[in-house]
Amino acid sequence: MKALQIVKYGEIKDSISINEIEKPSLKPNDILVEVKAASLNPIDYKMVESKLKDMISLNLPSTIGFDVSGVVVEKGADVNNFEIGDEVYSRVPQEQMGTVAEFVSINSDLVAKKPKNSSFEEAAGLPLTGLTAIQALEGVGIKENDRILIHAGSGGVGSFAIQYAKAKGAIVYTTTSSKNVDWVKALGADRVIDYKTEDYKEVANNLDIVFDTLGNDYTFDAFEIIKEGGKVTTIVGPPDEETAKQMGMKDYKLTEKLATLIEKKSAVYKLTWMQPDAKQLNTISRMVEDGDIKPIVDLIYAFEDGIDAYLYLATGRAKGKVIINMS
Repeated sequence: MKALQIVKYGEIKDSISINEIEKPSLKPNDILVEVKAASLNPIDYKMVESKLKDMISLNLPSTIGFDVSGVVVEKGADVNNFEIGDEVYSRVPQEQMGTVAEFVSINSDLVAKKPKNSSFEEAAGLPLTGLTAIQALEGVGIKENDRILIHAGSGGVGSFAIQYAKAKGAIVYTTTSSKNVDWVKALGADRVIDYKTEDYKEVANNLDIVFDTLGNDYTFDAFEIIKEGGKVTTIVGPPDEETAKQMGMKDYKLTEKLATLIEKKSAVYKLTWMQPDAKQLNTISRMVEDGDIKPIVDLIYAFEDGIDAYLYLATGRAKGKVIINMS
């Protein structure tokens, strides 16, 4: 079968290529999925550029991709929750990475039936961003009437988080650039802050939650605008001590700067290290079918143009998801 593979670390255009490889084998609890569409994520090209070498070890060449939608064509002996022909989607675990290929084997416990009202391309764009947003927001207990700032509302995680937070009854502030203001407003945000013309810290303050998707100074500045006892949830900032343990970081301690900010506001601080979760995928399917979540697809590329798709994603200009169509 054909697969898009990382063949070496370095620049995207020089480090990934389409190769002919063997079809994956199945363990008793696995299903074999004929891939109809795969979604691209920043984690993919960061691995290519060797920025995640300390956390994710690859045995090169390695097929790229974590998000997938497709059709079940074979199942292991112990699988009883799916049938041949089921239309499914998943964020595959690290050990089964390789969704930008004609077929992928997946632990059936990490798979869900895709939303009935979504195309394969739309469904493929939901797992990683949706699971990340849900785990980040539920991890700090988002609830009705919470005032929340979601950074980078036009990105994959941000656009999903806005819709999810509104479905939970929260009051949503978000940041974006001038050209995306109306687009993000249409997702349901109560106040869209154009970061090119406004200082978000002057507009959004005394917040219950800040969802940090940008990192660096944005992580620390979040503590300026939460209320006493507020919450900062991040997907890019330094780990909290509990998450550091889950990531295998022994003897990890918060930096003095971060510990001081948390103490000063009596704040909750949490890094989300997203985990595949079929139950949450089923929640996403229900929300999409009920109209609470609208999948956001920016561009769809043919498999043969996969390298161009990653080059586009790496520009940071995508509104929503970048998808590779495999059918």
